[in-house]
Amino acid sequence: MIYARFTLVMVLTILYVLPAAAQTREEGPWWPHPIWGKDDQSGGSNWITPEKVLKALTLVKTGQIYEIGQVYSADMPLFGQRTYSLVLPGSPTGEPMGTNNLIYYDEFLVAEIGQVGTQFDGPGHIGERMTMADGTEKDVFYNGYTNEEIKGPYGLVKLGVEHVGPFITRGILVDVAAYKGVESLDHGYEVTVEDVEGALERQGIAMDSLEPGDAYFFRYGWARHWNDPGTYNASPPGIGMAVARWVVEKQASMIGSDQWTTEVVPNPDIGKAFPVHQELITRNGVWNLENMNFDELSGDGVYEFLFIHTPIRFKGATGSPARPIAIR
Repeated sequence: MIYARFTLVMVLTILYVLPAAAQTREEGPWWPHPIWGKDDQSGGSNWITPEKVLKALTLVKTGQIYEIGQVYSADMPLFGQRTYSLVLPGSPTGEPMGTNNLIYYDEFLVAEIGQVGTQFDGPGHIGERMTMADGTEKDVFYNGYTNEEIKGPYGLVKLGVEHVGPFITRGILVDVAAYKGVESLDHGYEVTVEDVEGALERQGIAMDSLEPGDAYFFRYGWARHWNDPGTYNASPPGIGMAVARWVVEKQASMIGSDQWTTEVVPNPDIGKAFPVHQELITRNGVWNLENMNFDELSGDGVYEFLFIHTPIRFKGATGSPARPIAIR
């Protein structure tokens, strides 16, 4: 009798839960985040614990610093209609002040500042318009937050980049270009899991050494085109969905690359727009740092390093400019 009652309770519980779980017509729920919970807005930066930081610090052997971001300038490649303009209001800006005749310069910047140059994609940058189980459409972002919950006239009220913590962690360069024996991968080449694991093996990085919270950086050799925006912006090579799922499986804190979207363009699944962004950012909270430069690291054979990146805490912003560094 007890067993029968227990079975009945379980059946009723399942029948009660299933309709709630069917959040969309196409799939089951992918939120709340299975590790960080329903209220999380920080995603992969949660992996950066004091223990993770201390372990990453042990990677420093020489103290050499590598700049792995690009310089911001008016002639840098930009996506679509994005803008970057820095002007000086006055020459100098301020007239002499005080008996010591102090003068100064300011700058005036107009830009989609979190989405130009070396740029960090935050939690509220990418979402998906989805048909829910009841037939309604909703715009859904990281961890199931909807557009109605996050939008605001002066920035996002939830999922702003200020919720992402600093990254002080183990960085791993995945030098796909070197693995393939080329200066640069071809336009539109999709990097495979075999490429990634082959590059790691070539670099002497064992698969069983990969740990949660590591940051992975994919070198395609694309930074060589930085001063040629036409070539740089045209159909870059990059990772596809298979590698995106590999990254999620490895529980990465974040990823980055030396091109403007990290993923291959166009996507091999014709008609889809930047699905790797949705898989990593929207569904799993793995953040993305674009337009980096790893050529100096590659030239010195540096594949593991202390990685440091602290997103600027613009309240309500979708992303952040960046000056990431690697220390060997």
